[in-house]
This record gives sequence, structure tokens and C-alpha cells, in this order.
Amino acid sequence: MKCYMRNRNKKMLRLTGFFILLIMSVICGGKTGGNIITGAEQADKYLPLLVGRRTGLVVNHSSLKGQIHLVDFLIEQNVEISRIFAPEHGFRGDVQAGERVEDGVDRRTGIPIVSLYGNNRKPSSGHLKDIDIMIFDIQDVGCRFYTYISTLQLVMEACAENGVRLVVLDRPNPNGDYIAGPLLEQEFKSFVGMQPIPVVYGCTTGELAKMINGEGWYQSPQKCQLIIIPVKNYNHKMSYSLPVKPSPNLPNDLSVRLYPSLCYFEATSISVGRGTEFPFQVIGGLFPFLGNFKFIPRSIPGEAVNPLNEGKICYGIDLRQLDEIPEFTLRYFLDFYNLFDEEKDFLIRENWFNLLAGNDQLIRKIRQGCSWKEIEKSWQPGLRKYKKIREKYLLYPDF
Repeated sequence: MKCYMRNRNKKMLRLTGFFILLIMSVICGGKTGGNIITGAEQADKYLPLLVGRRTGLVVNHSSLKGQIHLVDFLIEQNVEISRIFAPEHGFRGDVQAGERVEDGVDRRTGIPIVSLYGNNRKPSSGHLKDIDIMIFDIQDVGCRFYTYISTLQLVMEACAENGVRLVVLDRPNPNGDYIAGPLLEQEFKSFVGMQPIPVVYGCTTGELAKMINGEGWYQSPQKCQLIIIPVKNYNHKMSYSLPVKPSPNLPNDLSVRLYPSLCYFEATSISVGRGTEFPFQVIGGLFPFLGNFKFIPRSIPGEAVNPLNEGKICYGIDLRQLDEIPEFTLRYFLDFYNLFDEEKDFLIRENWFNLLAGNDQLIRKIRQGCSWKEIEKSWQPGLRKYKKIREKYLLYPDF
């Protein structure tokens, strides 16, 4: 395997140093000189909007105001909550990737829960008939195929169609310090990619909502009545360590930073560690020539039921030993792909891969033997156009 690995102790020290700097950046507010204050923590900005209004909430386990869940806080403030809408992974964030989320009732509060990852991906007119205002407060990771932003777009569309005002309580983007990857082409639009944006798009949820609204990327001829409560003391140069894991298989900062690069493996026979204690921090398959590091995926309720290569030894590399955590790159994917004499053993599920890529050009270039540098260079014209669009919607100082 190419030289990602060196002395183990040296790497552990460097990785530890990275996380110390990352934590200090959050504590000290990066280059802004103050503590980060999320939209949810600025109650004085949004509570007046909710007085006397029936409120809907698009929230999950990450929807915290300090240590208090937003639902509990709003109940304390006597806000009338009509309905909770739950995205992928559910209201409590304990449903594994791709697993159906069911409608129900929150046992603690008695509030009805409507799944937006089951029969419905978009709130219906019936769901919104007794709602005057909607709040969206979910921690995103800044990657196009992370489905919370698809839920955001469909909620915006439903609110526009039904004349419901939408308030986005913004949060920092842990991958918001750069832009990379191919843009999505319209014919490859799906729930793992709804907007014509790069894989890593360099926007917070609030900025992306403004872009979706401004560029008219949803079906409704009406505009969504959008209000953003911006983050205080945040800029796009900052590192940001998430206070809670955003989904079951992104347990820490390392996995969040590696997720954009490793997700393409999910359309192959190669495991990225689902079913282990270190998902999205390792790469391995069933052949010993793939690397010296070994792991065995196991079924973990709520995280990885029947994971890829369950119960089998996987051979590969341990990315927890990296010198530096890279930005989005195809290097890992191409290194593993090129180790196989036959692509059939790598087992690319082409339709799924193209949806993640947002186009069918990437798989063609890989099969043509293009290097990762050549492929990434081919994305630059599209990225330049996207950056000009993005500039119009920025809420925070840029990199």
C-alpha cells in the first residue's frame, strides 16, 4: 500500500496534536476571538417568531441548545409543538444508515413524529395543515451525499407550497473549510444528491438553504419564506469539533473528515469499518494483498446490522495512524482499485457509485486508468462556476 503509514508512535502524537488544536479552535473561537454560538443557542432571535404559532420541528439527536434538546427547551418556553419530523437515522439518531424510519409518537412528550425517511421523504399538505411555522435544526457534515440536506430541500419545497415560514437554526460545518469533488449532474439527482453542488460544498446548512432558495432548486413556483439564525463567531477557516456524533457511523472528528473520501467504497466489496468500533476510519476487503491491518465487521444493533463482510477477516489499512487528515481525495479509492487484477473482485455497483459521484464520468475515467490528479483537475472548471454561485449566499467570512 502506498506510503500513508510510517512510525506508529510518531503518527499517534501528530494525530493527538491535531485533535488538541481542533478542540482549542472551538474553545477559543478560531480566528474570531470568541466562542461559537449556534443558532439554537440564540433563543432571543427565534422565540419571538414562535409566540402564538403552531410549530413544526425538523430535528434529531443533534438538535441541542447547550445540553438541552431543542424540543425540551421549547416545551419549557410554552411553545406549541404540533409535530416533529424525523430524518434518516430517526429522531433519536439510533437508526442505522438506509434503515426505514417509522412514524410514531415521542414517548417522553407525546408529540406525533412523522418520518421523512419512510413512506414520505417530504412533508405533505396534511402534515402541514396545522403548522404555522417550521424549524429546521440538524447538524450536517458538509458532504453532498449526507441525506440531511436532501431532507432540507424537500422541507423547503413543502413549506413553499403550503405558505409555511421556515426558520433554519444554523450550525458550523466540520468540513466547511474547503470545496472539492465533482458537481452533481441533473440526471443523477437522487436522495443522496439533490443539488448541483460538489461532494464537499463549503456551506453551512443556512448558507445552503439560501442557495437552494435563490437558485430555485425545488419544484414549487413560490419561494420558501426563509429565515436564517446565523452562528456567531464562526468563519470558514475554522476547525469545528462536533459535540455529538451526527449519525451512528460517524463517531468522531476523524470519521467526519474522512467520510467524503471513503463513501465511494460503499458501492464496492470494500468495507470502511461499519460493524467495528472505528467506522469510516479503516479500509479493508477479503483479500490479504490489500494490506496488513485486519478487522472483522460484526452486527451492532442501531449502528450496523448485517454489515458488509460480516464475520469475515478484512485486510487493509488503518487510517487512525495518518500523519495528516486529508481533504477529499480519490487516492484511497484508486489505490485499492488498482490492487485488483479483475474489477469484478472489486465489485463496483455502478448505478449506486454513479449516484454517489453525481455523474457517470468518474467511473469512466477510473476505468481508463486516469490518475487521481488528472481526475481532480478535470473538476476545476465546474468548481470555479460553483464558487461564483456560492459567493452570493455566504453568511460567514470565507477561506
